[in-house]
Amino acid sequence: MAEAMTTDGWEPKIIAIVCNWCTYAGADLAGISRIQYPPNVRILRVPCTGRINPFYILKALQEGADGVLVSGCHPGECHYITGNYSARRKFAMLKRYLTYIGMEPDRTMFTWCSASEGDRFAQIIKGVTAKVRDLGPARKFVKTL
Repeated sequence: MAEAMTTDGWEPKIIAIVCNWCTYAGADLAGISRIQYPPNVRILRVPCTGRINPFYILKALQEGADGVLVSGCHPGECHYITGNYSARRKFAMLKRYLTYIGMEPDRTMFTWCSASEGDRFAQIIKGVTAKVRDLGPARKFVKTL
């Protein structure tokens, strides 16, 4: 953890909204296999990424998350038939909306990860953490008290 700290001590806060059937199982496999990845991510498990309301992602960013990862089943492998295709369309629109309002669209990421890809899950988390760390703390759109 100390080696991952930046010079000012800031570490990104990342919310991962993941599919129960594939990505969450991949995260579980990473944990069981003791594959190391940054502890910056808090996982929120949902039945299907296709049912995620994009406003939940905006709310996470508004409440102080520095980045949001949405990860589900690979295309064609959704347990709910077309849920991941629906999520992909919603996410593409969200990225364009974030650009429109002046927020860095790279603060949100969308990936595919199956239950058997524990190592891939760890690599995704490392990549997301590095990308958000490069962007720095979220300042735009964050609700202040």
